[in-house]
Amino acid sequence: MGVLAGIARREKKLSPMETLQSAEVSAETGVANDSRGKPGKRQVTLLSAHDWRAACDEVGKDVVWTTRRANLFIEDFDLPREAGRLILIGDVRLRTTVEIDPCSRMDDQCPGLKKALQPNRRGGVGCEVLQGGRIKIGDTVSVVE
Repeated sequence: MGVLAGIARREKKLSPMETLQSAEVSAETGVANDSRGKPGKRQVTLLSAHDWRAACDEVGKDVVWTTRRANLFIEDFDLPREAGRLILIGDVRLRTTVEIDPCSRMDDQCPGLKKALQPNRRGGVGCEVLQGGRIKIGDTVSVVE
């Protein structure tokens, strides 16, 4: 089991990420008020703390996780690498859909970050919301078998 260590959203496409202590998540909006929360394959994005730290080590710089523009930052948890896996965070149920490929904006923030996020799906995974609810920092994260 993992732990939800961070929650973030952004209201507009290029606006800065806003970190939260808790958030509503729904099948209609993803993380409430997030610009990418519409139903689809990238409704909610998850980033593994372990993968993020490995990328930071590779570029030799400690970069804040919200630079990746993911919604949820998860400690002590290996993200499923295949589509269709169910993830439970509190009462929220997510289904993994796609690997999130790092874009050139990563290098705008930190040179070399895009390349450092490419191996082993370090860029995170996209999910669709199957069951909404309220999540908060400290919630447990697990894969439903």
